[in-house]
Amino acid sequence: MTPFIRLHPADDVLIARSQLVGGATVENVQVRGLIPPGHKVATRAIATGEPVRRYNQIIGFATQPIAAGEHVHVHNLGVGDNGGDFARDYAYGADVKPQPPRKEATFMGIKRDDGRVATRNYIGILSSVNCSATAARAIADHFSRQTNPAALAGYPMVDGVVALTHGTGCGMDTEGMGMQILERTLAGYATHANFWGVLVVGLGCEANQINAWLAHSSLREGDTLKVFNIQDTGGTRQTVEKGIALVKEMLPRANAVKREPCSASHITIGLQCGGSDGYSGISANPALGAAVDLLVAHGGTAILSETPEVYGAEHLLTRRAVKKEVGEKLVSRIKWWEEYTRINNGEMNNNPSPGNKAGGLTTILEKSLGAVAKGGTTNLVDVYKYAELITAKGFVYMDSPGYDPVSATGQVAGGANVLCFTTGRGSVFGCKPTPSLKLATNTSLYKRMTDDMDINCGSIVDGEETIQESGRRIFDLILATASGQKTKSEALGIGDDEFEPWKIGATM
Repeated sequence: MTPFIRLHPADDVLIARSQLVGGATVENVQVRGLIPPGHKVATRAIATGEPVRRYNQIIGFATQPIAAGEHVHVHNLGVGDNGGDFARDYAYGADVKPQPPRKEATFMGIKRDDGRVATRNYIGILSSVNCSATAARAIADHFSRQTNPAALAGYPMVDGVVALTHGTGCGMDTEGMGMQILERTLAGYATHANFWGVLVVGLGCEANQINAWLAHSSLREGDTLKVFNIQDTGGTRQTVEKGIALVKEMLPRANAVKREPCSASHITIGLQCGGSDGYSGISANPALGAAVDLLVAHGGTAILSETPEVYGAEHLLTRRAVKKEVGEKLVSRIKWWEEYTRINNGEMNNNPSPGNKAGGLTTILEKSLGAVAKGGTTNLVDVYKYAELITAKGFVYMDSPGYDPVSATGQVAGGANVLCFTTGRGSVFGCKPTPSLKLATNTSLYKRMTDDMDINCGSIVDGEETIQESGRRIFDLILATASGQKTKSEALGIGDDEFEPWKIGATM
């Protein structure tokens, strides 16, 4: 096994499989200085301003002369004077493929009365505003398996009672985009298949009036959706007592569910993390993409998101759009983000993060090219706004920030009932009521954080497994997880604090 990886014959860089020291030889080029694992080494001399290719795609432009064998990173590579906004051929629909032959894998799911299928069975407590967050948490705390195990002892089919609170809901334009996003997000969670029932707790005087967002979302109170506020109930203590009583009423019915064989077409996975390190686009992301292709072949749905982390690679997605209009919807979101970052005195290349750079990623262009690999190779069938309900089957896109908790919250609101999170630096992410799988990009991370990692894709880098073999393992794990097998984050009790609706617009 070579100490480096070449991804494409036309690439200007190789990726260090293990640490390379000065004087070592890679493809007849002598290495100049230390090259950390996952980082790039130049295979030829590159002049200032010249594009640099990885995956046979431009990942940036040399900011100074780069010698053959030299470390290629932030000191000599940038996105260019135009911030990465150079001409790309969107070639709408050029790579559209025939539908793959339909397959019929099954999992042990929980059928709801409306025909949807759940992978978990929670009771949720949502807050309409930050002012009711403490009361919502106090209701859920009464049913904590850690501090009050007796409360749920008689309800083995209930996965838990979870409070999902947030920091907004007032001091905002009641007709603006921020309120629209918050309403969509809350409605998506209030009706999520993984919740048997939901309580919504408000304060009473907030901008985000419960009755208003229920009406805007075509929702009404019933057996599985209860709403009330602190001011009308008589204060915090009475609100908590009322909430506990309502949950107790729900528990026997919530417990009366069973798991039974269901088509894999009922699985919707959210794809998370653009890329953590230089291995992300080599191992975990393409392996997850292979699993996505399998899921789509079985009639399921996969959601790619994190628009700042597909920036510069969107042309690879537009080529797969089933209609030009679908591809144009994606490009319009890219243009919106360019303007959004401009008016906030930022730039798209603010991402990658410091940790990403330490792991070998240099520019957002490089990160994005690896990120889109999570989406596999099937057709892009639709593009959705943040937290919109996903109705299409197959591979879809949802606009969201790159920040994982915000992005995942939008995906779950859209209906994701399993989450797959690739990581090369390490993640402890959980996302109730949706189980979250962590996929390590390298073996070193997997061994270091075994308690948090669900599967090791570093076997691809180690030469022990192909991308397709790893993808099959991931797909099988998705089915097992959807059937009730606990993820590492669930075993650790993670997922109560990661509910994070996208905050956008002015705080008034």
